[in-house]
Amino acid sequence: MLPIAVITDTDSSLPAAIAAQYDIQQVPINIHFGQETLRAEMDINDAEAFVRIDREGKLPTTSAPTPGQFAIAYQAAFDAGAASVLCFCVSSEISGTYNAALTARDLMPDRDITVVDSRTLSMGQGFMALAAAEAIQQGASKEEAIAVAESLRSRSHVYAALATLKYLAMSGRVGHLAAGMANLLNIKPILTVRNGKLDMLEKVRTQHKAWERVIELTVESLHGRPIERMAIIHVNALEKAREFEAQLRERLTCPDTIITADFTPGLSIHSGTGIVGVVAVAATE
Repeated sequence: MLPIAVITDTDSSLPAAIAAQYDIQQVPINIHFGQETLRAEMDINDAEAFVRIDREGKLPTTSAPTPGQFAIAYQAAFDAGAASVLCFCVSSEISGTYNAALTARDLMPDRDITVVDSRTLSMGQGFMALAAAEAIQQGASKEEAIAVAESLRSRSHVYAALATLKYLAMSGRVGHLAAGMANLLNIKPILTVRNGKLDMLEKVRTQHKAWERVIELTVESLHGRPIERMAIIHVNALEKAREFEAQLRERLTCPDTIITADFTPGLSIHSGTGIVGVVAVAATE
């Protein structure tokens, strides 16, 4: 255990193997199928979620981890030998997770706990937690680790192409008729993170053109700077993610290692299965 423990939540999309390498705990987002509550990435993953959604014809709901869940994670870190805790939460614009983490901190006033609102999600958030853990491993103080993580936030760019509007229609955020027409016309909405929220940026016809546009947007956002970190995010679309990575590598000078990450159920049930996207972190000037 590092002297400063790093904690995040499962909306970070941080792969379990990478989190384990840096002793990063991930507090699970809660997924509710009626009266049944399941913990993202512990009791249910993306594949299992959509098998059940398609079988039942209804989307589950999500909720932030409880303060108690965060308190358990904090205590586990201290029990393992950490002197302090640094917790990165999914954007407070889309979830009550940050407030739950703050409440848990206040339940432990004699402990050194800092909670950071990442103002982003998925691997944008995951890279912040990872960068902080790497810095701590190299001897950084908590304040230095936070500064490193927050510098990534301003340099991170997230773009993804939806595969279908079926699940947005199930949620009621898009009418069934509109979704049906969009699917008939093969329209693929492109999403991005803007002001701490996952927003629809534009609509493109065909998967090929949507992926091309995602790559174009990524190139434009980088402003010619090298890529420091990169991840491909997807929902039940590993082969598509690999195809997309090959296209990215053809267009961009990418890092040797690109992380491939599941979106995870706290996010995926709001976007639907089949989504593929990229998180790119520009190098500092």
